[in-house]
Amino acid sequence: MRALAIALSALILAAPAAAQEESILEQAAAALRASPVYIYPGTTMLTDAEAQNLRDLIAREGNGPVMIAVLPAEAKAEADNSSTQVALRLGRLVRIGGVYAVVVGNEFRAVSTDLGSGRAANLATQAFDAHRDDGVAAVLANFVERVGEARSAGRSAPISNSDGSRFWLVGLVIGGAALGGFLFFRRRKRSAELAEVKETAREDLVALAEDVSGLDEQVEANPQAKEAYARAMESYQRADDAFDRASSPQDVARVTSNLADARYEMETAKARLAGEPPPERRPPCFFDPRHGTSTREVWWNSPYRGPVLVPACEQDARRVDAGEQPESREVTVGGRRQPFWQAPSYFAPWAGGYYGGGLLPGLLAGSLLGSTLAGTSDAYAATDVGGGDWSGGDFGGGDFGGGGDFGGGDFGGGGDF
Repeated sequence: MRALAIALSALILAAPAAAQEESILEQAAAALRASPVYIYPGTTMLTDAEAQNLRDLIAREGNGPVMIAVLPAEAKAEADNSSTQVALRLGRLVRIGGVYAVVVGNEFRAVSTDLGSGRAANLATQAFDAHRDDGVAAVLANFVERVGEARSAGRSAPISNSDGSRFWLVGLVIGGAALGGFLFFRRRKRSAELAEVKETAREDLVALAEDVSGLDEQVEANPQAKEAYARAMESYQRADDAFDRASSPQDVARVTSNLADARYEMETAKARLAGEPPPERRPPCFFDPRHGTSTREVWWNSPYRGPVLVPACEQDARRVDAGEQPESREVTVGGRRQPFWQAPSYFAPWAGGYYGGGLLPGLLAGSLLGSTLAGTSDAYAATDVGGGDWSGGDFGGGDFGGGGDFGGGDFGGGGDF
């Protein structure tokens, strides 16, 4: 898979960059699917070295997805002139649940899908107040640490300190041994789950590599097809890189989200070669995302809620119209193949990367996968979140007055970052 991307790198560099046609937020979202820290070209709030330190810190102490974007003030024009809306819209574009922190111009905002009400705001304000004189990198690093601590505290109950009696000590030893055993088996279980989800994503990567094979020679004579093909290869490379770095099922969402982009651009390149307009940007085929972008909705008899409208590729749509069963995507669970909509909940990030959080829960209501997706769908399906972060509450942070100099300037305000 990596060999394909390397072999085509010269073509990608020769074609006009896809980012030139994207908005600031679209560029940031595409980058965040592959890496948790993004610096918009030309901004000076954060150096490359500081960004890498933040990536390492997120991996060590974030205890879950933390996305950080450093953007110019112009990004607010794409989000109702609001840094808060910048963070919210980035989350909807990236389609990965977690914490999003943005530095927009000299403003800092943080929102969340998984912390308690107003928690991301409070942590952002605390980090800003504690390290405003130390600069942006220090504030963001402290914010990541606070997020990790908050997540850890929310997942484990505090251990009380008793009078030190022997009974308490014996109970502690026994409890510690039981906890150790539980953690061991949980790690093994999570490792097995990750292996199954990654194997499914690997099949998707291979399928796209096979579908795009030979297209590089065809597009040479067609500039528009070549541009679309280059965008497809860029998205494929991001998916491949995300696959290599995936350490949890949640990370696989970045793989499938980029694969959906890559497949759409590949279809665009093929349409350009045929002298046709690009296809409409729609969700992938419900029955198998490897079938490509859907062309229309069809009524499908869901095993969980009866007839429902689902997006389908034209071939599957015709099969359903004819009363036939389309060949649906199967995944391996416990050594057995089964339709993906019957998969356990840990396949939700894989599916969510393709379809976002808003499509599948309603279609799969009643299945474990569908209910898990429903638990994170509101952040992406909502068109107007209002004045709180994704879990409700206020937005905190700080305002770095003066913008570019953090050596001791005037840090005005107290509600922005």
